[in-house]
Amino acid sequence: MQWEQFSEPYGITRVAYQLQDGECILTWQWPKDVDYVYIYSFNESQELRAEQLGSGQLKLFTREEYKASNGYRERIDYIGMHGYRIFPCVRRDGQLSVLTQEDEHNRIRVNGGRAKIRYSIQYGNKLFRKFKTVRIQIFCEIQVPQEVLCYVKKTGSNPTNFEDGYAYPFMGDFQVGRSVLPEIEIGKDEYIRLFFAEGKRYGELYELICE
Repeated sequence: MQWEQFSEPYGITRVAYQLQDGECILTWQWPKDVDYVYIYSFNESQELRAEQLGSGQLKLFTREEYKASNGYRERIDYIGMHGYRIFPCVRRDGQLSVLTQEDEHNRIRVNGGRAKIRYSIQYGNKLFRKFKTVRIQIFCEIQVPQEVLCYVKKTGSNPTNFEDGYAYPFMGDFQVGRSVLPEIEIGKDEYIRLFFAEGKRYGELYELICE
């Protein structure tokens, strides 16, 4: 694969997307003398620079294919934020050269939706004990790293947010499906709820539902 320095007349602009029937449809403005592009589809947290990309990470797409499909179409098989970058190509001496356009005009972010995390909390009381037991069950649509969630403990009532009590981390990742966590003991007048450890960051990727 041959890369060339980008120049403005060949720039891709006006990239937009539409979600429809499980597909992401990308559209953009084609420069006058560009009939080919390479499309780079990536997890936003793992984006590579142009010089790091090989042919296996890029998909060749023509202006004729674009016209026939009214854009570039890709099935949405991802959750959370996903990125696309469209590199213009020019033909030199019978070979395609990819231009290293790395501005914001040929790049777009797509939200593929949030994975659901469902959880339930059951309390158990034992006579003549100062403590009560707590059993947490969690159901995940995808694997969830341990740092995503924490539980918050509060005296007197259920905590209403991450800062409304004392936060405790979990000690392992959550696998796909239902997980029943080991029982923990808390005071008889204490209550817990689950929250995202970083609400703004993880709220884009997951939906936390108390059942």
